[in-house]
Amino acid sequence: MKRTLLLILSVLACSAATLMAQNPAWQPAPGHGTLHLWPNGAPDATANPAPQVNTTTPQQPLIAGQPLVRLGNVSDPTLTLYAPKASNTGAAVVVFPGGGYQILAIDLEGTEVCDWLNSIGVNCILLKYRVPNSGPYPKSPAALEDAQRAVGMVREHANEWHIDPNRIGVLGFSAGGHLAAALSTHFDKRIYPAVDAADQLSCRPDFAIIIYPGYLALSEKNFEPNTAIQVTAQTPPTFLVQAEDDPVHVENSIVYFMALKHAGVPAEMHIYTQGGHGYGLRPTALPITHWPRLAETWLQTIHVLPGADSTTQ
Repeated sequence: MKRTLLLILSVLACSAATLMAQNPAWQPAPGHGTLHLWPNGAPDATANPAPQVNTTTPQQPLIAGQPLVRLGNVSDPTLTLYAPKASNTGAAVVVFPGGGYQILAIDLEGTEVCDWLNSIGVNCILLKYRVPNSGPYPKSPAALEDAQRAVGMVREHANEWHIDPNRIGVLGFSAGGHLAAALSTHFDKRIYPAVDAADQLSCRPDFAIIIYPGYLALSEKNFEPNTAIQVTAQTPPTFLVQAEDDPVHVENSIVYFMALKHAGVPAEMHIYTQGGHGYGLRPTALPITHWPRLAETWLQTIHVLPGADSTTQ
């Protein structure tokens, strides 16, 4: 009897493993082209990585009444293109989901963001970057390597994807917001050996949208600026949103905004009383969740999107 039970359990385990291999934790919806970021394997790769998995459990809270996918163990980073189905303005945004450099909130701060960007005529390129322990730079270079490579690849494919190579920005949440700031200040030199022609093209974003970022102000040092993020006059125009009650600390946005101001970089910041952290763009009764409308207006103001009168600047 025991032998039979062990045999059944073994078969069930093998079947579960096979099913997981056939049904990955997350994959883009059909109709969206995906490229592997590193054709010959990622630099600084982890040996024998664990399989990609959705780490969300039933006990974790819902966001705006909905669950989310917390994608873990990403060792093969990819780019997925979400092109507008109607009007294409030629603008593009590379999206960095957040997750503390441990997981990726791949739908809440990824695919749902692409749906919004597509609705305003913007191409969205979703970066599934490596996690866990892939940042913040310089603690680990992996996520920034992926981000630099991603923007270069988008510029390489700009003509094919009907994208203006001079209107390519980045948008990041939480750790992804830090990644957007890190790329905005580390674009002059690749931090990995060049792979191909994409690495000869600029990886500087033309603009950045940074939502409830972390790692930009050091709480253990009385919220001093992170010295690894050195803003200069070449840092791209930036839009910031955060809540005063964010447990990750609103000082992250404030410190970065002040650095942008002192460097003469055009910047816009919205601070709200309530909002907490990790809301993505799912609308609730809180005003902060309607930040996409403000971001769209800002994109018009800086002439990434048509529609704003230049006299309003």
